[in-house]
Amino acid sequence: MSNRLTKLALGLALPLALLVAGPTFAEVRDQTIKFASANNKGHPQVTGMEKFAELVKEKSGGKIEVKLFPGGTLGGDVQTVSALQGGVIEMTVLNAGILASNVKEFGAVDLPFLFNSGEEADKVMDGPFGTSLMERLPDTGLVGLAYWELGFRNLTNNRHPVTKLDDIKGLKIRTIQSPIPVELFNSLGANAVPLPYTELYTALETGTVDGQENPAANILNAKFYEVQKYMTLTRHQYNPQIVLISKKFWDGLNDEEKAVLQQAAVEARDFQRKVSREQDAAALEEIRKTGMEVSELSPEETQKLREAVKPMIEKFSGDIGEETVQALFKEISAVRGQ
Repeated sequence: MSNRLTKLALGLALPLALLVAGPTFAEVRDQTIKFASANNKGHPQVTGMEKFAELVKEKSGGKIEVKLFPGGTLGGDVQTVSALQGGVIEMTVLNAGILASNVKEFGAVDLPFLFNSGEEADKVMDGPFGTSLMERLPDTGLVGLAYWELGFRNLTNNRHPVTKLDDIKGLKIRTIQSPIPVELFNSLGANAVPLPYTELYTALETGTVDGQENPAANILNAKFYEVQKYMTLTRHQYNPQIVLISKKFWDGLNDEEKAVLQQAAVEARDFQRKVSREQDAAALEEIRKTGMEVSELSPEETQKLREAVKPMIEKFSGDIGEETVQALFKEISAVRGQ
C-alpha cells in the first residue's frame, strides 16, 4: 500500500514540477518573425519590441528570430493589419482603438477621458474587459497576445496657445484613422483630418494640418517640436496598445512555440509600460527645452471639454454596443473601488 501511495505521489509531483518550471521548448522549430510598427527606434513601443525579441530568443534557445521593422517601413497601421490578416507579416503593435474597423467593440478604448492613470488602465485592459475584446479577434484573422501602452494623448498646434475650449475651434487637427478620435475633435470645434502616422510630420511641415495629438514620447521621438510651436496637456485620451500576431501564422505554431511568444509578450508588457511612463515624464521636460510653449488646462476648462464630448460618447455607445460600454465603465468603477 505504501509503495502504491509513493508511486502516486511521484506521479502527481512530476507534472506539477514541470508546470512550475515551465515547458522545455524542445519542440520549438527554427523560424523568423517579421514584427512591424509605425514608431521609430527609441520610442517606448520599439523598446518593448526589442525586449520582446530578446525574450523570444532566450526562451526559444535561439531558434525563433524576431526581426524588427519600426518607423512604418512596412506600411502604416491599417496597411500592416491587412498584411497580418493575409499572413504576409507575422506581428505588429498598434493603438488598440484602430481595430474598431475590424471589431467594433474595440472602439470603447478610444472613448475620451476614461482613465485617471496608466495603472488604472492596466487593471482594466489586463482584466476581463480587455480579455473579452481579444476573444473577438480570431474571427478577423488576428490574435492578441498582450496590451502595452502608448499613454495619454496631448494636443499640439502651430497657430496659437490652447488654454481653453474655444481655442480649439477651427484648428485642423490630424487624428488617427479611427471614427471616435475624428468625432472627438470635431465635437471640440476642430476640423479633424485622419491621416496615417507615417504622413504626419510632412502634413505638419507643409501646413496641411495645424496640429496633432499624441503622447509626449511620440512628440519628442518624431521631432514634431520642429514643426509645432504650442503644446497643451489635455490628456484627453489614453491609448492602450495591442500586440497582434497573424492568425494564419499562429495556427501553424505548436503549443511550445505559442507559449514562447505568449510569455514573451506578457513579460515585455511590464517592461514596456515602465519605460513608457518614465519616458513620458522625461519627454515632457525635453519638449520644454526645445522651446515649445507648454500650457495646461484649468480643471474648469477640462470639465468643459468633458461636457462637450458627452453627446459623442452617447452616439458611439450605440455603435460600439451599449453592453460593451457598460461593461467597461463597470470595470473602471470596480478598479476605483466605487
